[in-house]
Amino acid sequence: MKIYLFSFIVVALIACAEKPKPEDFDLETQFEKSEGTQTPEYADVISYYKQLDSAYVAIKTYEIGETDSGFPLTLITYNPDRSLESEFSENKNALRVLINNGIHPGEPDGIDATMMMMRDLASGKIKTPENIWVGAIAVYNVGGALNRNNTSRTNQNGPEEYGFRGNARNYDLNRDFIKADTKNARSFAEVYHLINPDVFIDNHVSNGADYQYVLTHLFTQHNKLGGKLGAYLNTEMHPQLEKELEANGWPITPYVNVFNEVPETGFSQFMDYPRYSTGYTTLWNTLGMMVETHMLKPYKPRVEGTYELMKAMLNIASKDAARIKKMRFEIDSLYKSGNYSGKHYVTNFTIDSSRTTMFDFKGFEGKQITSTVTGLDRLKYDREAPFSKEVTYYNYIKPTDSITIPKMYIVPQAYSDIITRLRENKIRYTTIKKDTSMAVTVYHIADYSTRSTPYEGHYLHSATQVDKSTENINFRKGDYLVETAQSGLRYLLETLEPTAVDSFFNWNYFDTILQQKEGFSPYVWEDKAQELLDGNPDLKQEFETKKQVDKDFSKNWYAQLEWLHKKSPNYEKAHLRYPIFRVE
Repeated sequence: MKIYLFSFIVVALIACAEKPKPEDFDLETQFEKSEGTQTPEYADVISYYKQLDSAYVAIKTYEIGETDSGFPLTLITYNPDRSLESEFSENKNALRVLINNGIHPGEPDGIDATMMMMRDLASGKIKTPENIWVGAIAVYNVGGALNRNNTSRTNQNGPEEYGFRGNARNYDLNRDFIKADTKNARSFAEVYHLINPDVFIDNHVSNGADYQYVLTHLFTQHNKLGGKLGAYLNTEMHPQLEKELEANGWPITPYVNVFNEVPETGFSQFMDYPRYSTGYTTLWNTLGMMVETHMLKPYKPRVEGTYELMKAMLNIASKDAARIKKMRFEIDSLYKSGNYSGKHYVTNFTIDSSRTTMFDFKGFEGKQITSTVTGLDRLKYDREAPFSKEVTYYNYIKPTDSITIPKMYIVPQAYSDIITRLRENKIRYTTIKKDTSMAVTVYHIADYSTRSTPYEGHYLHSATQVDKSTENINFRKGDYLVETAQSGLRYLLETLEPTAVDSFFNWNYFDTILQQKEGFSPYVWEDKAQELLDGNPDLKQEFETKKQVDKDFSKNWYAQLEWLHKKSPNYEKAHLRYPIFRVE
């Protein structure tokens, strides 16, 4: 791990000079100088934080890892009890908050809000919350930030210029956390596990409907987070945030998850699978939320609202710090204990329409009118007709599929890319010391669907189903043993269980097993197939029965030969056999 601390350089340069004071630096942001119409370029953001680093002991700026742009990832920390030796060490008292900015640089609200908040924390303008340590990624998507324009956010009201959604390789980084195609995602994992945050905030700007709010929140799904933490998020943290912001003149609503429909008909909570930032951080029981400011509001109140929301979250986290850390410690201890082995883990969910939440929503009347462009119906909001109406919010989910948790997984050494992903996420593993045979649970892929169009560099699988059996498998010295009794339990289940929504299988890590490598020539196999049937009366009966009940099969000579080939010793064992094995 490479971490570079800018202030070391500064200290060396001024060792013999008088220590600079905050007033020696220009710490007014470009957002403030432009009266809320501009956001700085990437280089200016980094330059600003370097000045802040030099001006205040409580602020430090680090370079951690790489991004696809060629620039490093820059982390800024606010630590009122500054000690270089203990900056990233375990501190049982300090609650750690990690803020991510610029994952979509066309949505720069958080970049500007965090610059001001870090300065105001360090200067004392914001009362220092007790027991709080704050880390912030200055600009996560560096490549997108360098690709500045003023047109790509078609529906957005400012700022004057901004970055682009895709990164240097045109990936949407908020779909990459679990599959980790980019250097950005791998560096984020390094930052995340270095900090192990108790609370995570990811700053965005929303698309969707028109309504009165500047601010919306998108907390991680509380049922999916589960346990005491999920209950706390839903019944305490979420309501506290809404109450504090309302009292300060910043009403907020859950993220308005609709497209080309009016919100008052009701909407569901967004499901943040592990491909998304808050879905990823949930795997280690971090309380996560996305800030979604409203794209149609002017840039100035959007940034100011983001600032106020983050400040409110720091207050809540400070007040509840001991409880939050205790709950996280308890669930982590349970994961490490191994007591979850054999228990069920939910891999797929759906909306539970039998349980809903009602709340007053401040919107604008919408109606269908005739489009002057297409001549067809279109949706039009009337900002002269505001309303407050009770809406139905579908924020509960129920399981649709689950697996039992094994004691360990076995990963053949050939799959080094899997081991690399595990290592990046601080997953512990050992290796088999000598060639051995072991009885394990084996999956065969029974069915799956695949997208017909590319999605984030992949043709993503879904609706995966497996058949399960117990077999004796020969393993080699150097193959990997990965116990589930560790902090990364949920990460292992979400990536290594093929039926999980964002499993490595669904993200095409194992597509080679889906292609049969050896086949048959029909004119040769005809005679061998007859020998197979003659020597296996039970198989012959099964074959004849299938022809009788399956009319399409009975008329397709190739399908019949292929069916028999798959029943023979000639059929390759690797085809459709999932290469990660379970020890129950």
